Amino acid sequence: MKILAAAAIAVAALLALAFALLRTPDTNREEMIAKYGGAAPMFAEGAGGMRVHWRDEGCRDCPAIILIHGSNASLHTWSPLVDELGGEFRLITYDQPGHGLTGPHPRDDYTAAGMFEALNAVASASGLDHFYLGGNSMGGWISWRYALAYPERVDGLILIGAAGAPLREGEEPPPLNLGFRLLRNHLLRPLIAEFTPRGLVKKSLLDAAAVDDAVTETMVDRYWELLRFPGNRRATAIRADVDREEAYAERLGEIAQPTLILWGAEDQLIRPSAATTFDERIPNADVVILDGVGHLPMEEAPQATANAIRRFMEAQIPEAVDTLKLEQPN
Repeated sequence: MKILAAAAIAVAALLALAFALLRTPDTNREEMIAKYGGAAPMFAEGAGGMRVHWRDEGCRDCPAIILIHGSNASLHTWSPLVDELGGEFRLITYDQPGHGLTGPHPRDDYTAAGMFEALNAVASASGLDHFYLGGNSMGGWISWRYALAYPERVDGLILIGAAGAPLREGEEPPPLNLGFRLLRNHLLRPLIAEFTPRGLVKKSLLDAAAVDDAVTETMVDRYWELLRFPGNRRATAIRADVDREEAYAERLGEIAQPTLILWGAEDQLIRPSAATTFDERIPNADVVILDGVGHLPMEEAPQATANAIRRFMEAQIPEAVDTLKLEQPN
C-alpha cells in the first residue's frame, strides 16, 4: 500500500509539474490594451455593461463601411484593407464579443442576436443609422443575419468567405482545422481554456491561409495573445455550441441590398461553392473569386480584395469612388 501511495503521489506531482510548465495563462488586460489598442483605444458602451473595442478610420466624410472579423480574430485582421481603402471610405472595425479587447459578452450570449448588440453599440457610437456592412467567415454570417433583422440600416453587403450557406447537394463538409477540431471535442474543450500553445494557433492560421507568407510571426503573436485575453478562451468554448440557426439561410432571398460575394478559390474552411449558393439565393449579388487565396482574403491579398470592394462600391455610388485609383488585381 505504501508503494502504491508513493507512486500515486509521484504521478500527481508529475502532473502538477506538467500543468505548471505547459499551461498558457491569460494575458494581462491592461498590457494587451496598451499593445493592441492603438494610441487612443476606443470602447463603445453596449447592453449590460458591454464595452466594445472599435476603431473609426479612413475618410470621415466618405461612405461608411462597418467590417466584422471572423472566429478567433480581431479588428486587426482588417488593417491591410484600411491601408488600401482608407482614402476613399470611412472604415469602422470592432472586436466582436469574446474576441480581442472587447472580451466576453456580459451574458455569454454568442447567438446572432447577442452579437448584434455589439454591432448596434458601435453603430450608435459612430453616429450611423445606416451603412455598408461587411464580414469575413463568422463575421459574414453576422452581416447577412443583421441585414435580415435590420434591413433599413444596411445599404449593401460585402460577404468575404462568409459562413452560413448550406452545403450543396451531395457535398461533404470541409475538414476542420486543428483548432476547430479540438473545440468540437467535448472532452478536450475545457483544456483549451488552460492550454493554448502558440504552435496550435500558428498551425490553425496556416491551415486557413493559402498564402503562407501572409502568416507572419507578428500575426501569430497577435492571435495567440488576444485569444488569451481574459475571458476569451471560455467564450470560444461556449460559442462552439451556439445554434447557428441554419433555417435562416432559407430567407437569403429576402436580402434586397446589393451584395458583393468575395471568396478565395483555395478556401479550405468554407468551400468556395458556398459563394455560388449565396449568389443563387441573394437576388442582387455579384461574385468575385480570387485565385490562389484562402479563407483570409483581406490579409492574404489585400490589394485584390480592396479592388473588388472599390468596383462594388463604384457601382452603387459612382460619385464616391475615385476610379483613377482602380488597379488590376494581383
